[in-house]
Amino acid sequence: MLIEIPNVFSKQEVNQLREQLDARTWIDGNQTSGVMASTRKRNQQLDKDDPVALQIGELIMARLLAHPLFVSAALPLQFYPPLFNRYQGGETFGYHIDNAIRSTSDGMVRTDLSATLFLSEPDTYQGGELVIQDTYGQQSIKLAAGSLVLYPSTSLHQVTPVTSGERTSAFMWLQSMVRDEGQRRLLFQLDQSIQALTAQAAPEQELFNLTGVYHNLLRCWSEL
Repeated sequence: MLIEIPNVFSKQEVNQLREQLDARTWIDGNQTSGVMASTRKRNQQLDKDDPVALQIGELIMARLLAHPLFVSAALPLQFYPPLFNRYQGGETFGYHIDNAIRSTSDGMVRTDLSATLFLSEPDTYQGGELVIQDTYGQQSIKLAAGSLVLYPSTSLHQVTPVTSGERTSAFMWLQSMVRDEGQRRLLFQLDQSIQALTAQAAPEQELFNLTGVYHNLLRCWSEL
């Protein structure tokens, strides 16, 4: 399941974030690469311990945890904190699958879901599409600044070469309360239907029943 979430941050907020990020020291992006991925990756990143990057990463996680669509789709349990990368001058990241396990100061995180928060407007750079291949086919993603795409970490994906301009983004992984992607998709569809029926003032008893089904399925499938 691939979900696009628009306007996680406003244009004004993105500009403020970019001012802070652009002023930091950028390093070789292979800091977070596995052995195989490092041969396909040419980009720049902020150091994972950069204090400004850590502060903005906390802001991003807080914003996402307060976003109903993100929470409904991801059912987040634990984040690998956001990192920041940029591509320019032909830089690219060829097809790869993200590492299954990431280590944090709080322990290990299983990467069920990957997310990219775009921080550059699409008309300011050429190339740089996030191309994702999965059972739903191939998707080419290039969103407005402040918008995010969420997709399974099992997906084969790449960032195409940025031939002009500069593409800056935040990227992150997270472990879901529900490991199985098919189960997460069913819970998401059920939750979205409950929300739609609530907005349509559907009979209270039916909403009560459906909400009970949702929570009982979540109880069966969640891993805490």
